[in-house]
Amino acid sequence: MNNVDAPVRNTSGPAGPDARRPGDLQTLLDEGTRAVVDDGDLRTGRDRFERAFRIAESVGEVRAMAVAALGFGGLWVHEHRTVAGSVLLESRIRRALELLDPQSSLALRLRIRLAGEGDYRNSDNTAVLALLQQARARRNPMARAEALSLAHHCLVGPEHGALRRQLAAELVAESFRTSRRSDLLMGLLWQTVDMFLAGDPHAERCLSELRGLLAEQDHLAVGFVVSAMEVMLAVRAGRLDEAEALARACTERGIAAGDVNATVWQAAQLVTIRWYQGRVVELVPLLSEVVNSPTLSAVDDHVLAALAVAAVTAGDRRKAVGALATLCGHDLGDLPRSSSWMVTMHGVAEAAYLLDDSATAARVYELLRPYGHLPIVGSLAVACFGSAQHALGVAALTMGDVDRAVTHLREAVRQNLALAHWPAVTASWERLAVALVRAGRQAEADAVRQEMAAAAEEAAAPPPETEGPGGADEQSEDGQDEDGQDEDGQGEDGQGQTAAFCTRLGRKWRIGFGGRSVLVDHSVGMLHLVVLIANPRQEIRAVDLVAGLTALNGAAEHTALSGQRTLDRVATQEYRSRLARLRLELDEFEAADDPRRAAVAQAEHDWLVRQLAGATGLGGRARRFPEGEERSRVAVSKAVRRALDRIAAADPVIGEHLRHAVHTGVRCSYWPA
Repeated sequence: MNNVDAPVRNTSGPAGPDARRPGDLQTLLDEGTRAVVDDGDLRTGRDRFERAFRIAESVGEVRAMAVAALGFGGLWVHEHRTVAGSVLLESRIRRALELLDPQSSLALRLRIRLAGEGDYRNSDNTAVLALLQQARARRNPMARAEALSLAHHCLVGPEHGALRRQLAAELVAESFRTSRRSDLLMGLLWQTVDMFLAGDPHAERCLSELRGLLAEQDHLAVGFVVSAMEVMLAVRAGRLDEAEALARACTERGIAAGDVNATVWQAAQLVTIRWYQGRVVELVPLLSEVVNSPTLSAVDDHVLAALAVAAVTAGDRRKAVGALATLCGHDLGDLPRSSSWMVTMHGVAEAAYLLDDSATAARVYELLRPYGHLPIVGSLAVACFGSAQHALGVAALTMGDVDRAVTHLREAVRQNLALAHWPAVTASWERLAVALVRAGRQAEADAVRQEMAAAAEEAAAPPPETEGPGGADEQSEDGQDEDGQDEDGQGEDGQGQTAAFCTRLGRKWRIGFGGRSVLVDHSVGMLHLVVLIANPRQEIRAVDLVAGLTALNGAAEHTALSGQRTLDRVATQEYRSRLARLRLELDEFEAADDPRRAAVAQAEHDWLVRQLAGATGLGGRARRFPEGEERSRVAVSKAVRRALDRIAAADPVIGEHLRHAVHTGVRCSYWPA
């Protein structure tokens, strides 16, 4: 877009070398550059560069033709998906190249774009990497930056991880030479994508840096990809309903940016969500339509694999067999190693399993095995199906090699836990149980199912649905806000000493300490921490913490067995205190004529009353709870430890304080220093 080449002699057209451009030509070029580079508005950029190219061609302005042709290509490779659109782009680039000095930097940039378009469609990288070497030898930072970004986009297969990360780091460094904000954003975006593709545990740190830059100034195209990553992370966390809402918002953002992937990514996100919901059968009509969409990349085969899975699940074996046969072609190994290749292999493995197609399963196993250490992440980290070990285990199971399947599926559980991909953990557990039964290891299968049941019970703990009454910034007359935080951001524990504090913010918790604060996802361990932090220097039995959650879950209604009471004295007092506080808040909100907050408080009050009623017996006596002290100690300790790990990853200072101050065991407590 911006260019620093020396003037180019005009060799064609009605205007001579000194002819001035029409007034609106430069305006169109400037507006197009601003739209793509500064705003990430690909639709507006295409429109402006389209009009600019036509004017430049009509008056013989070669430089303007070249700049417009480059801009028309957009930010990504393969933005023009249709045959007509792709041919139009390449014809304009070639037309400009015919007229330019072949040694100019502008000509080099055009050749880089042309090579990138061709290599991507051919699942190759030879031409674009060769031109990257030429760009490195030039003194034009924009040529280098564009070559780095386009080359990275062409290196999308699982075998190219190390080289991709090198190019992304180089692009970030180059961005400080081009002074183009889009180059920095693209460099950080590629780094984030690479980390997710590699299963790097620090990928979200890089994503946070990218979010920060976008918060300062939005960029529609990069922001669209970030919003797609948010969908993927919500799926990993098991928040599938939220993920679906985020997917709709992501699609709207993609359409606003003019990104051709907007509807394609939505389909991929829906496949992921419905797969883990056990509702993939609903997607047969959608997938049947999308599989032939002209907006689908020529090297993207995951939709056909998803259609095979959805069709066989729906009982349409004929459609499933046909889709799988089309996908496999002469040899499954001929499929291009695109950014969706891993997801496609996952789908083929599942379809082969459901169709009992051992030959296809064996080929999937052979092709996928070198990448068993990677997660199955699609495109620019917009969908994740967990560890590749799961697909290998499913393939081995289909092949009849149950011992090998068990090994892979156990490793899949481990890797999915490391990814914090809870739906994938459950899916791998389910298949592991099947493999163990087939191997004649019933006791181990029962143990796996018990572990699944325990995890499901923990996941069923109700997340906080609403912001605490009064809002995070509401303060009381003593100068503290609701959670005991002073106006200067310091919490006190009642003895004049700085302590941590917790505030509920939708489905997250704000944890603060010493003027710092961080948002952490809801979890059972977080609920335990909230109770401990709210009661500093008080010992609370682990069984009481578990009992409190059981009451909130209504779980006590399902049993009359026991040795421990469902609500012990401490738990009963804690939850009744919350009810009393809610009644006071209701009076305050009604007096202040604030019906919205009054309704929120009333809903929480009524819900809590119902749950507590279900957890108590006649005369308010606590029902009995089946968990012993030792099991409660283990459960609370593990849950709190996981919560502390998440807090420490988000903010090491707060995490370090809590690690030293929170004590777990049969009796748990929080002792601020």
